[in-house]
Amino acid sequence: MPFRRSSLNHRHRDGHVLVWNQRHLHEALEEQPQRCFATRYFVTFMLFLGMANAYVMRTNMSVAIVAMVNHTAIKTGEEEYDDECGDRDIPIDDSQDGEFPWNSALQGYILSSFFYGYVLTQIPFGILAKKYGSLRFLGYGMLINSVFAFLVPVAAREGGVWGLCGVRFIQGLGEGPIVPCTHALLAKWIPPNERSRMGAAVYAGAQFGTIISMPLSGLLAEYGFDGGWPSIFYVFGVVGTVWSIAFLMFVHEDPSVHPTIDEREKKYINDALWGTDVVKSPPIPFKAIIKSLPFYAILFAHMGHNYGYETLMTELPTYMKQVLRFSLKSNGLLSSLPYLAMWLLSMFISVIADWMISSKRFSLTATRKIINSIGQYGPGIALIAASYTGCDRALTLAILTIGVGLNGGIYSGFKINHLDLTPRFAGFLMAITNCLANLAGLLAPIAAGNLISDPSKPMMGQWQIVFFIAAFVYIICGTFYNIFGSGERQFWDNPEDDEQKPALQATSSTTPQRLSNGAAPPTQAITSS
Repeated sequence: MPFRRSSLNHRHRDGHVLVWNQRHLHEALEEQPQRCFATRYFVTFMLFLGMANAYVMRTNMSVAIVAMVNHTAIKTGEEEYDDECGDRDIPIDDSQDGEFPWNSALQGYILSSFFYGYVLTQIPFGILAKKYGSLRFLGYGMLINSVFAFLVPVAAREGGVWGLCGVRFIQGLGEGPIVPCTHALLAKWIPPNERSRMGAAVYAGAQFGTIISMPLSGLLAEYGFDGGWPSIFYVFGVVGTVWSIAFLMFVHEDPSVHPTIDEREKKYINDALWGTDVVKSPPIPFKAIIKSLPFYAILFAHMGHNYGYETLMTELPTYMKQVLRFSLKSNGLLSSLPYLAMWLLSMFISVIADWMISSKRFSLTATRKIINSIGQYGPGIALIAASYTGCDRALTLAILTIGVGLNGGIYSGFKINHLDLTPRFAGFLMAITNCLANLAGLLAPIAAGNLISDPSKPMMGQWQIVFFIAAFVYIICGTFYNIFGSGERQFWDNPEDDEQKPALQATSSTTPQRLSNGAAPPTQAITSS
């Protein structure tokens, strides 16, 4: 079936594009161009780097703040490091006492300020990107994020806590488009048969960015210029700016507007994605969604994950220094080990999930719940266990690494579940759950900062409370998902076109009845959001 230009003209309107499991699609897939490095692979690679840059900007403050704070000035009679173990063979690193007398509570507000800006732009950018295109929102948003990284040292030194919080807030605003716009670009560039592995490759950039950010930030804080910690923001600011400019110059909104793409690849992508006409999306069924327990199951699972994940991501470097007493240089390297495990295990677990579904030994609902249980019970149990390991640094780090690694199961659990429930409104559901989950996530560093700020209590005991709360949230939210979650398509995702399926299928037992536009009736729908 030839590529329909009418579909191309409609693809930027407020509708969903449906990709049917039809004969012409299989023919298009068989005729895909054999190129070593196709344009769509370059787009995927650039989006991977963009996701990595986003998480670098998100996590570098967690390491930098350890070097920024003047621990001696804020002791005021308390012991900044935990001495309960009585183990003095590992030296306490006070060689880089920072410039700022910020206590743990203030540090929590600084770490969370980024996420206030981030959550505000989730839904608005999702709506705007669907109407006006995703490329510029993503490129210019990340450029703003990167440019304002240069202002972090100035804001901290001249504006204090609130000046720094303001700059980090603006950085969060700029990073808001990263998830909705990346998702939309993948939908325009990647054919359905490649979407799983390409999507996994792009979103793996989150862990890759964390893995790069933490150890490199530790090295820059110890050996960098302008006092060490400012170099973290200067170096990553340059990297982010270069990526943003390159992205805006060399990546295009979709294959049809790309000036140098191979015509065979353009035809292959367009035939695979736009082989049928665009179906205008019906009104969003707000009332049905509000009453949907499977939707709330995803929402609570997402919120529980973000709270636990942000607790670890923002507070682990501080815990490594205060309690485990690792040096600043090794702090960043060791803090990144759990995220390396998460990166590797997320890909391995996704293969297992696909096998469970394709083997038909497990239903889609059962698969989502089993895999999500690994992703949320695993880190919850690990946090409880780590709170009892006490002075055993190696065991504590090993348990946290395994727990965060198992957290990778959420990518094949609740994070993909939106599409199971409602292919047509998955993007809208993701915007809601991601926004509210990040609101929950920004509470994590505030809660942790206030819990560990009391000098009258043993520090190890305070950190135990932090870990227990995060573990409790993981387990409760994971259990709620297991009770009310579903992998079945919901009744409210039933547009008028689907109502024709039984009648159409009944007209012929051997040859599919053709629709008015010449396409075969739908047997499986995949939507781009």
